[in-house]
Amino acid sequence: MNKLASVPDGKTIFHRIVKYLIIVAGSAVYAAGFQFFMYPNNIVSGGVVGVAMIINFFTQLPVGVLTILMNLPLFIIAWRHFGLDFLIASLTGTIVSSSFVDLFAMLDLSMTKDPMLACIIGGAVKGAGLGMVYYVNATTGGVDIVAKMIRQKRQDINFGTILLLIDMAVVVVYAMILQKYESAMYSVIAMFVCSKVIDLALYGIDNSSLCYIISERSEELISAITSGALHRGVTILEGEGAYSRQHKQIILCVLKRTQIPQLRRLVRSLDERAFVVVSDAKDVFGNGFENISEVR
Repeated sequence: MNKLASVPDGKTIFHRIVKYLIIVAGSAVYAAGFQFFMYPNNIVSGGVVGVAMIINFFTQLPVGVLTILMNLPLFIIAWRHFGLDFLIASLTGTIVSSSFVDLFAMLDLSMTKDPMLACIIGGAVKGAGLGMVYYVNATTGGVDIVAKMIRQKRQDINFGTILLLIDMAVVVVYAMILQKYESAMYSVIAMFVCSKVIDLALYGIDNSSLCYIISERSEELISAITSGALHRGVTILEGEGAYSRQHKQIILCVLKRTQIPQLRRLVRSLDERAFVVVSDAKDVFGNGFENISEVR
């Protein structure tokens, strides 16, 4: 997948400018989703802000001060784990997103009074903004940093899913303590939508497909797949029919989803009796697909 985010670590001034422009734009979109949709409809925030609101309930300490205090150790951890460039980018995301939230608050604008619409549209807008920020290897602070650390150890879990689980845990505790159950339920919907849009921004929708083909004309199929219009590599697996005990060649190949109709036509033209299995392959790295060094 050819992504602009392959530049975010920025080796040139131009790349750095592009990276920080994306952070500013993403922060503005995130702030719009929060301030114009979620905040006016009392949709509870998760993450560090949610934790700060819980502590405020017991101590009366200002939420803003608590948020800053909790972010400080997280940024120190981010600096030690991910380096100065990530720290500066995330500080920029935090400061700019907070500034846009305050700026948009001055407009006193609410796009809808319907909480369900606010959850769905607000969650999508907020997720799009966060996705842009994460896309260039930055965060808006808070649990985003924790999620990035977990993602580094658990590549099998998408970034948006990690954020969703953390935020949901905070909201559940918030609802139980403050007894705002309906608000919390709307928040869960918004978080789910947000996490899906984040994953869409980071990983895209053009998932690849893993194909297994068993055919009596495997050599012809291999030649057609590798040298024809598909121009994809294949791997030969050795197999044996459980009933017939006959030796079988199993063709394994990974294709873009848009290439599956071509594969079907190709197989049908060469061997209508072929056995074909197609399954989703969400993350594919290597020649012709995503570069593994760009995994977020």
